[in-house]
Amino acid sequence: MPLWSAYMTEHFDVLIAGAGISGIGSAYHLKQQCSGKSFVVLEALESFGGTWLMHTYPGVRSDSDLHTFGYRFKPWIGPPIATAAEILDYMGDVIKENDLAPHIRYRHKIISASFSRTTNLWTVEAELGDAGERRVFTCNFLWMCQGYYEHARGYTPDWPGMEDYKGELVHPQTWPKDIDLKDKSVLVIGSGATTATVVPAIASACKHVTVLQRSPTYFIPGRNINELVEMLRTIGVDEMTVHDIARKKILYDQDKFTHRAFDEPETVKEELLSGVRLFLGPDYDMTHFTPRYRPWRQRIAFVPDGDLFQGIAAGKATMVTDEIDRFTKAGVLLKSGRELEADVIVTATGFNLSVLGGIAFTVDGGPVNFADTVTYRGMMFTGVPNMVWVFGYFRASWTLRVDLMGDFVCRLLKFMDEKGVHRVEAVIPESQLNMKRLPWIDPENFNPGYLMRRMDLLPKRGESYEWQHTQDYWREKEELPAIDLAAPVFKYG
Repeated sequence: MPLWSAYMTEHFDVLIAGAGISGIGSAYHLKQQCSGKSFVVLEALESFGGTWLMHTYPGVRSDSDLHTFGYRFKPWIGPPIATAAEILDYMGDVIKENDLAPHIRYRHKIISASFSRTTNLWTVEAELGDAGERRVFTCNFLWMCQGYYEHARGYTPDWPGMEDYKGELVHPQTWPKDIDLKDKSVLVIGSGATTATVVPAIASACKHVTVLQRSPTYFIPGRNINELVEMLRTIGVDEMTVHDIARKKILYDQDKFTHRAFDEPETVKEELLSGVRLFLGPDYDMTHFTPRYRPWRQRIAFVPDGDLFQGIAAGKATMVTDEIDRFTKAGVLLKSGRELEADVIVTATGFNLSVLGGIAFTVDGGPVNFADTVTYRGMMFTGVPNMVWVFGYFRASWTLRVDLMGDFVCRLLKFMDEKGVHRVEAVIPESQLNMKRLPWIDPENFNPGYLMRRMDLLPKRGESYEWQHTQDYWREKEELPAIDLAAPVFKYG
């Protein structure tokens, strides 16, 4: 007898996994566009928010503008770069205004998901809270919105001698509530958006902050204000119209910038470095902010009001570009022979990739290895029926894809109802069966460490663009609404 059979089973038309920015947006679209569908949102944490609830390190904020990171259906009225608390307030308003709370079950961690082509149902087993009590759900359609990295632990490299270090070692993803940085020497290891957030937030309390990076990152410093938005508000334009215009303008500018990064990388590189140089002065050693790669091969974080660079210019923070040889009792020894001593070391070194939440998936009794599947547009997978995965954009705001996929999924569900079918899966047409299977994303165009470390876990992409997550919002905003649901790529049952 299966373990779950001992428990009461609840059934819903749609089950949404995760109550973060993707899950709440998906729930909104489902309720608005498929009002007759029953649904439940299962969230492992104690409240909504996902990343924005879990991350509590000092200064935690967005690294992309909220006019496009916010949903298309709800205007963002705060500053373009927002704090986690502001984003949580925004999400809370969406839940309240659309009466989504009754559909959300918190502290429900999904353990397994099994699909049967006989019943055309998913059976989802969840663990409730710390006690480990089990709950079982069945659903016709599974909408995965649980993110792409492990929430419980961040990625820290295994450097030699770490056990010798006598100070406090902290990862931002699991920031201690009781840590005291007053008058402490702090070493932050890393060069990405998290470092750019943490350092300005702690610099005034610390004795000094040293940032150690193996290689530099591109940043865009600027005022945390959108002048077009403020002008439109001043002349009395309503917030929804302001929201629509701002999004169109920002996305237009981002599209131009992205193409320029490919077509004229050296010019864009110099523009980015010039923005940083304005804060640091002409005599600063810019090798600390001059990456070895062309712009947009990794995500570019916006630094509001240049606060990171202001701290460096004021002498509160120092950049060091070098590699770690080993940890010592007092800090780290660099390969150059220099030792950096620190009372506290913060390893802002990234995420551990988690594909589909680490859930044990089976289809017709057989285990699913997503690395053996091929992705249809980065949202469906060969051999896995009645399921989509929301994986957003890197070169544009993540949430833009939440809205596009919300439209697609709701259109798909209504199409299935009209045709009287109960199962859909993506299948590779016979004419394309021999196409090459390639890594999930092209490392020549985008290669963040957390993807490159565990690309082997991710589904494959094909040579043809419809078998890829192109990361191209500007293309997808036209193509996803035009997908022919009767095309051979969709097999119905």
